[in-house]
Order: sequence, then structure tokens, then C-alpha cells
Amino acid sequence: MERFAAIDFETANNKRSSVCSVGIAIIENDLVVDSIYSLIRPLPNYYTYWTTAIHGLTPEDTNDAPDFEEVWAPITPLLEDIPLVAHNSPFDEGCLKAVFQAYDLAYPKYEFYCTCRLSRRYYPFLENHKLHTVSMYCGYDLTNHHHAMADAYACAHIAATMMREKGVKRLAEL
Repeated sequence: MERFAAIDFETANNKRSSVCSVGIAIIENDLVVDSIYSLIRPLPNYYTYWTTAIHGLTPEDTNDAPDFEEVWAPITPLLEDIPLVAHNSPFDEGCLKAVFQAYDLAYPKYEFYCTCRLSRRYYPFLENHKLHTVSMYCGYDLTNHHHAMADAYACAHIAATMMREKGVKRLAEL
């Protein structure tokens, strides 16, 4: 199985650039070989009632957290030349592009795959295709949903399960 990274962001408000936490699980040969979790001081730095109600993070959690640039610098080499997968990738990829733009950084051409879209194709019989539903079907107990690291692990498990079930070695083959 190819090396890939499952990624999840949580945001502080309705701006995609307001990432306040990131979770990344790097998978190789069906095993987690590295994981990264960090709180991030969001840009812009304010929280809405609704986002806090979803993930539980508040300004007190991230006021002293590093900025995105500081968090992302050591992550960059880990993601070089490997595909990224997210559940509802338009959201996570949109966050990544928005925060790169907000910090005036050159955006690398990350290759993204979406386990939500893939679950609609391969598991049309599920009642819905939310992360906790699909992860449960794939045998992963997502007990801390909307924690970026927990969600990244769940997404990684879904992607690896689909690859095993379909007998493929690369995400592009799904």
C-alpha cells in the first residue's frame, strides 16, 4: 500500500483560513508511521459559538498556540510527494489553500482524495456518509469526533480499509 497522509482541520469561525487545529496521520504499508497534532492560533483570531459547540476549542486554547507557518514548517517535508486524503476533502483542502493564501505562502500542488465521496461510491447502502457512520462501518470506533487527530485517524482507517477491500495499492486506483 502506498504511503499517504490523512488530514483534518478544525476552524475557529466561518473563514476557511481560521484553522485552529490540525491532525495528520501518515500511513505506510497499512500502518500509522507518524502522526502530528497541533493547536494553531487562528487567522482571523476569533471563535464563533457554533464552531466552539462543534469541536470545543476556545480562544483560551489557542491564544498562545503557534501561528500556521510555525506549525506547518516541520510538516512540509513529511507530506512531500505523498497524496492527502480527507473526509469531505473540499473543506480540508479549502482550509489549507485559504491559510496558505492568508499567510502569503506558495501553495504546493497537494494531491487530495476524499473518503466521503469514495464512501458514496463504494458504500451507497449506508444511511449517510458522515465520518462517524463510515468509520463505524469500516470497523473504527470514532469516540472523539471533531478532534482533528481523531478525525484524521478515522479517515486514514477508512482509506486503508477501502484500499484493502478493493485490492488496490494506490489511492488513485479507487
